[in-house]
Amino acid sequence: MAQEKDPVIKPRDGEPQPTKIQITEDLEATGDTAAAYDYWRAGSGRTQVPGIIKCFGARPDFLRQVVDFSNTVHFSQGHLARRHKEMIASYVSYLNRCPY
Repeated sequence: MAQEKDPVIKPRDGEPQPTKIQITEDLEATGDTAAAYDYWRAGSGRTQVPGIIKCFGARPDFLRQVVDFSNTVHFSQGHLARRHKEMIASYVSYLNRCPY
């Protein structure tokens, strides 16, 4: 019996790449998910929710925990400034061909 391989996310060509995670878009978010997105917006000062946050839209309770953890670990003061941490995270996502 041959094993199925996971689909490979190929480099972007301007088209969104399929993911295994169901994404809840901003306009589709209702109830607890919409509230969790608003929670992220209030803490980030940004208006558009990024894909990495939308990955947790199916579990808004967990999304809030992820946001709090991320703010504590990734964006607290330390040896690197926030902008440097975000540059590193962006580059790692690029190397991993992460569509989020």
